[in-house]
Amino acid sequence: MNDLQNKPLSYTAQIIRSNWVNPSPYALPYLEALEQLNSIDDNYYADTAESVVIYFLANAQTWRGDTARLVKAHLKSLVK
Repeated sequence: MNDLQNKPLSYTAQIIRSNWVNPSPYALPYLEALEQLNSIDDNYYADTAESVVIYFLANAQTWRGDTARLVKAHLKSLVK
């Protein structure tokens, strides 16, 4: 998990998918967008990767556990 800084956002999305068994339907569109992104500087159609991350975090409050905490902290660090 420590090497997330050097990985694309799509890799982070894979971790989320493998850990979050039943994702919130509100977070799902943003998770799907994350799967298409490489870096925080990318765009997903008309949205910036930064906005996708922010909206994912806002809708992923039901995802809990150690992996969730680590991944969310990583995503928050990207948008600071």
